[in-house]
Amino acid sequence: RRGREALSRKRESYSLVRSLIALLLIAGCFWAAQWQYDRGIARQDRNNAIERNTVVASSALNELVSDPIKNEWKPLTVSGEFDSTDQVLLRNRYFEGQYGFQLLTRFNAIDGKSFWVDCGWVKAGATALTPPELPTLPTGLVEIFGRLRLDSSLPQGSFFAIPVGNSKGLISEADEESGEKSESFYIDLLGGSQPSLTPKVPAQLPELSDGPHLAYALQWLFFAGLVVYGRFLIRREILPIKEFGVEPASGN
Repeated sequence: RRGREALSRKRESYSLVRSLIALLLIAGCFWAAQWQYDRGIARQDRNNAIERNTVVASSALNELVSDPIKNEWKPLTVSGEFDSTDQVLLRNRYFEGQYGFQLLTRFNAIDGKSFWVDCGWVKAGATALTPPELPTLPTGLVEIFGRLRLDSSLPQGSFFAIPVGNSKGLISEADEESGEKSESFYIDLLGGSQPSLTPKVPAQLPELSDGPHLAYALQWLFFAGLVVYGRFLIRREILPIKEFGVEPASGN
């Protein structure tokens, strides 16, 4: 009887505070799981849009820019002139393990629009002081064939579920380098009215994988379960045994 009374008088220090911390951790895990789940669904939707839009028939640029978000990745044609005096090399672009640049050239369409054209990947020079060999673009009026792109990319993965700051899009980088503004879209060059318009290494389609987001969502739910189980174990060590339906052994 004395042992039972001692057990019944046992209390947990800062019980409410510990329970509140556990609830906050559980809420954070649920938030992270939902965030990763939403990213996974967004990635699947994006992949479906890419697969759907890249196989449709080519359209004129003016037919697509009325709703560029819906029409991103669709093939198009547009006529105008390259401005080879306004070019930008974007660093840290790799192709088959080789370091290089992405070549962007301003294009002035006959309807007055001015935008960047991704003319493909170019290999870096032999040394940091050696300029890369750039393709020679035709002068005068040409028709180009390519894909409509926005200043965005596929959702970027991150470790666990901590959001990361959005990196600058291709247009933002090019405008910053050149000091000029352009349209809110750009074109992945695939070919055109002259053979020299076909890049040796055109802009590649992204890898259409679902990524780890849904797995991370389940992982965060598992973490929430661990918090619940851990809190239960702490309470079990503190609370009287009789509250769990177990009587102390006789003689205690």
